[in-house]
Amino acid sequence: MPQLNPNPWFFIMITSWLTLSLIIQPKLLSFVSMNPLSSKPPAVPTTTPWTWPWT
Repeated sequence: MPQLNPNPWFFIMITSWLTLSLIIQPKLLSFVSMNPLSSKPPAVPTTTPWTWPWT
């Protein structure tokens, strides 16, 4: 069965992973900007308990 022969497919897999991780990934990560850190404490939402009509 030719699918079990790893000779051509292993090289293609390694080449594609190296291309992704060394060339494409740094270019994509340069476009992602993180939100600036804030010194304000997180706001805690105030909620009111629900009054169930049958209790």
